[in-house]
Amino acid sequence: MGGCLSGDLKGGEQAIGGGVHGRSTMNNDTGHNEAIHHFYRVRGHSPLFTQIELSLSASNLRDLDITSKSDPMAVLYVKKMNGTLEELGRTEVILNSLNPAWIDKIHVAYQFEIVQNLVFYVYDVDTKYHNITVKALNFNEQDFLGETSCVLSEDPFLRISRQTEDGNHVPICKTEDDPLLIECFDFNSNGNHVLIGQLHRSVSELEKLHKDRSGANLIFPSHHGQEKVLKGQLFVDQFIEKEHFSFLDYISSGFELNFMVAIDFTASNGTPRNQDSLHYIDPSGRLNSYQQAIMEVGEVIQFYDSDRRFPAWGFGGRTYDGTLSHCFNLNGTNAYEVEGVQGIMAAYASALHNVTLAGPTLFSHVISMAAQMASQAASNGITKYFVLLIITDGVLTDIQETMDALVRASDLPLSILIVGVGNADFKQMEVLDADDGHRLESSIGRIATRDIVQFVPMQEVHSGQISVVQALLEELPGQFLTYMRSRNIKPLHGPEQSNPECCHPPILGKGVVELPFDGVKMSLLGPSLTC
Repeated sequence: MGGCLSGDLKGGEQAIGGGVHGRSTMNNDTGHNEAIHHFYRVRGHSPLFTQIELSLSASNLRDLDITSKSDPMAVLYVKKMNGTLEELGRTEVILNSLNPAWIDKIHVAYQFEIVQNLVFYVYDVDTKYHNITVKALNFNEQDFLGETSCVLSEDPFLRISRQTEDGNHVPICKTEDDPLLIECFDFNSNGNHVLIGQLHRSVSELEKLHKDRSGANLIFPSHHGQEKVLKGQLFVDQFIEKEHFSFLDYISSGFELNFMVAIDFTASNGTPRNQDSLHYIDPSGRLNSYQQAIMEVGEVIQFYDSDRRFPAWGFGGRTYDGTLSHCFNLNGTNAYEVEGVQGIMAAYASALHNVTLAGPTLFSHVISMAAQMASQAASNGITKYFVLLIITDGVLTDIQETMDALVRASDLPLSILIVGVGNADFKQMEVLDADDGHRLESSIGRIATRDIVQFVPMQEVHSGQISVVQALLEELPGQFLTYMRSRNIKPLHGPEQSNPECCHPPILGKGVVELPFDGVKMSLLGPSLTC
């Protein structure tokens, strides 16, 4: 089977069973987790998924028909954690073709924080079933032509194009231009502001007001469904369009996430050979909290790092020569990098036999090391964003030094994920997380330029309240975008940027030109209005 994702529409004229009858128009939300969606929604957050549209084509299929060519249909599945396949959609049947390009699209919810294994099956539909909708087809009665698979996280950006008359392909992008409600109030210091008037205008209409230097009358709504047109008018004094790129725009253009991990080797974890130790390695294969955090976060982020070589450190332990260190290479050599997530797991297990647990718990050293690497990459123009995972069981003894290191690092392409294991009091971590809106302040009074920390206590993970990977990565795309926009860094030049009008709002990546609130400067004129 050829390329599994394509925008080519040739050959679609001979399709049957598609349109409203196809599975591609059904169950568009089956690709995302409703529990996760609810978790974010009740907390007022946008869920980390984007609806993307897949166009499928295949080439050089087997010919199983005797008097004609195969009549292929594609079926898309997602492979679940337990190995079972869940169907996401079906295409129509293309008659008499070994190189089909299906017209029906299949919608998938792309989730940054989950590795999505997609499996594609292709069937040759027997002629006697051509008058049956694809939804009703039984695959056991059709000939199997082949299968292929891909991991959606490896290449998460899909561009759908249409073919023009000259044979070229032009990217298609949906631009939202829904009307905006604009209200004018008479200000009162007690907070009981009085509505003067309102109007509905789309962004394009606001732009036209600016170009024409004309005004739009305000309207006073009535409870009886009638509206009173007022003499007061709204004028657009300034109109600025800002192109905001999404997380997917950067990743698809060549930016990478460089995963790093730092593990707590302080004595409060307990002797590793004892079963009550947080570092206990269960012979049955059951993962401890440290291993669970490494696996779940690493398995997602590794797909965004091309070489999959990850810096791995330990802190708070006495190393192989007896020296107390707060930032040592986990693999016990001079090389700080290991190969893949399994390399981190192996280095961690080996270190438990060679490193003596000690203390105290200090973060500033590993944060400074990660910041140094991020700084060097930024200075050299390397398109990488660094993600440091710190797993710890204890209360910090260098809280101010840690805050100083975080404030300095807030100017760098770096985010820090902290997982708290055990039953310690992690209130300090909540301060570092700065989710209350108060940015960190250093010992010399400098304020962090942005929030770069996300903290998750493993207790809540074990109680089933949250998933460690989804909670940790909830803020990462936003932190990434905040850094890129603050530096006016745009996605790398490439084919996906050939249409400058196709851009996306933060995180969710739905095609729209976003106007920040300060992008439109308005004034009001009228007998009773001054501005």
